Amino acid sequence: MNAGNVEPATHRTNVSTPGTDLCHGGLVLRAVLFVHAVLAVGIVFAAGSFEEWLAKLGMAASVAMPAALLWLVVACLLKRNLARLPEIAQWSAVVALGTGGAVGCWALQTYVGLGLWVDSRWLAPGRWLGPALAGAAFSMMLFYWFGLRARVQGPADSSARLAELQSRIHPHFLFNTLNTAITLARVDPARTERLLEDLAELFRVALANTDNAVTLGSEVELARRYLAIEKLRFGDRLRVSWEIDPAAASARVPFLLLQPLVENAVRHGVEPSPGGGEVRILTNLRRGHAQIVITNSVPLDPSRPGAGMALRNLRERVQLMYDVAAQFDVGLEHGLFRVQITVPFVS
Repeated sequence: MNAGNVEPATHRTNVSTPGTDLCHGGLVLRAVLFVHAVLAVGIVFAAGSFEEWLAKLGMAASVAMPAALLWLVVACLLKRNLARLPEIAQWSAVVALGTGGAVGCWALQTYVGLGLWVDSRWLAPGRWLGPALAGAAFSMMLFYWFGLRARVQGPADSSARLAELQSRIHPHFLFNTLNTAITLARVDPARTERLLEDLAELFRVALANTDNAVTLGSEVELARRYLAIEKLRFGDRLRVSWEIDPAAASARVPFLLLQPLVENAVRHGVEPSPGGGEVRILTNLRRGHAQIVITNSVPLDPSRPGAGMALRNLRERVQLMYDVAAQFDVGLEHGLFRVQITVPFVS
């Protein structure tokens, strides 16, 4: 069985809804840089010298940056509520939030005096209109950008779903497991029963229409069942080492993340070697991040390399879930093939 590559989330929101994207650190960083870049370019046309440009940019950024961050944080916290609203209500809400945040930050700087550049002319009536319009414009641009990003990800998500459905059940694994069960049934009915229970659980999970966020602990348990089946097939040729940190068990990871990795390790690291090989699974929690490391020995006569579709899809799914906050590293290290995944600890 190849538990495959992706199970897209069944939850869908309107295209223009920011959804979970607003909570990604990478998108927050891009949004802040975008606001700063627009300010920098716009102020070029109003500054007569570099020193004046720098001063005006600093004054504008002292209002725009807190307002942008406030907009992103509040929109992230209210994402579920926004998703339930009609599209026109979503736009109205985010524009009102952007306008209010910009005027609030401007008033805080101007009247409370927290800013480094307080111009007394700002106190004149109607001066708040500029920050209000700027806040509304930036909020509309950001909201539209998030909507475009959701449209771009849609086809990729559908493609990943198709690839996953095509590769969830690997006939060779099923035939090998059933043959093992037939052989065992004559000598050890109890082990045969456990084997079939593990196989049934693997198929139940593989065919389930589940959300793409599950706990790392459930992924470890599924990988244990898969390796228990393969251990009956390979015997002493398959050596498995577990180093599991219980503190990382509640971390949220994409559905069916771990099982395809251990399957690749068995198929390409153990099966081609006459003497078998070793698979090592490690998880830990470090500095607010959950780390998953899968290593396997490499045979002297390696198997024919695959297309790499499983690893490529897994990488895309991790990046879709956590964006730049996650790391997915693959490579040879000291004669071992190593896959390391690091994701923020979100329980």
